[in-house]
Amino acid sequence: MKIPDTQRLYRPAAAGSFARNYAKTLSQTVVFWTLFLVLLPWTVAQAELAVGFPRFASQRPLGAVAFIVFGTLGLRSGYTMAKIGQGTPLPTDAPRNLVIAGPYRWVRNPMAVAGLSQGAATGLWFGSPLVFVYVLAGGLLWNVAIRPSEEADLEARFGEQFREYCAEVKCWIPRLRPFSGS
Repeated sequence: MKIPDTQRLYRPAAAGSFARNYAKTLSQTVVFWTLFLVLLPWTVAQAELAVGFPRFASQRPLGAVAFIVFGTLGLRSGYTMAKIGQGTPLPTDAPRNLVIAGPYRWVRNPMAVAGLSQGAATGLWFGSPLVFVYVLAGGLLWNVAIRPSEEADLEARFGEQFREYCAEVKCWIPRLRPFSGS
């Protein structure tokens, strides 16, 4: 797969205050959660009902707790991105600094882990096997289509520091001890 020219896709955020970057990050989070964690899963679950696709018993308490726990991880990751990275998760407003703090010390993309886990929590809420398929497809799409260009941009901008980070911190599997860097 050819990695797109990162100069066109990724642009560091303009210098701005933490409050401005975090407000933009929270706005992006509301849009993402509404679209990908409420509307699309609800649509999938409704389609399952309409065609009589077998479902499992809803696990609403577990789904709600998991959604809150992983939502907190996502919000904390966004806070760290805005505070330390001086940017947002959007490629056109990317962090100005490499973020190796907070949740990023444990796993390379805690926002993706959080979002996919929240999607799974939504599947538990609805009792929907097809929502789990939707989440799996989203994870594969992110891993194959988005992650390579994002990481190519980070490597181009942060060089050896990013390569060291990648060697020590995995994308999907959290470390047992936080990464401290050199």
